[in-house]
Amino acid sequence: MNSTEKEISYTSTNSYSTLNTLSNKTKTVWFVCHGMGYLSRYFLNYFNGLNPEENYIIAPQAKSKYYIAPKYKHVGGSWLTKENTIKETENIMQYFDAVLEAEQLPKDINLIVLGYSQGVSVAMRYVARRQLHCNQLVLMSGGIPKELTTKDFDFLNGKTKVSLIYGTQDEYMNKERMTHEKQRVHELFGNDVTIIPFEGKHEVSVEVINNLV
Repeated sequence: MNSTEKEISYTSTNSYSTLNTLSNKTKTVWFVCHGMGYLSRYFLNYFNGLNPEENYIIAPQAKSKYYIAPKYKHVGGSWLTKENTIKETENIMQYFDAVLEAEQLPKDINLIVLGYSQGVSVAMRYVARRQLHCNQLVLMSGGIPKELTTKDFDFLNGKTKVSLIYGTQDEYMNKERMTHEKQRVHELFGNDVTIIPFEGKHEVSVEVINNLV
């Protein structure tokens, strides 16, 4: 048998979720990338504690979905795997472009880009590839992509506040892994990085989120 893998391009449709209303009272827009196993509409629950008049949250949705073990009743999403990563990453970048184009955000808005767990990789790649100027880049409980270098973030000119956040009992972030991630974030952004540990496992810290603004 002679097996051949081919490639095509086609138009696709995907959803995303928002919380609150973008208005002239909005001070901060959050672009938040969920972790593996989440749906965007549920990920928004972690941002309910923010002032609804001043904060507008945009949560893109990972297109790849699957039934979650063990009962296989609930559905979750996944951004990337090791399969065809380069092409899939570009698909995600174009999807993010479409989301922001649809939202038509004010140019002078305070923008926070947040990635949680698997969402850290797509959030960082998007900021780097599209040279997206943001006021804060929040990396929570996730790994920094290996291919990213200091030059990828030179355009930020040190004006973006970078935070690395992790749970002290995170089952996926042992001491060796956290040491590596801390070294990587300092390599990319220098010493002006805020490291924020919190008491907890591999989870989203609502308390830390509420203190970011």
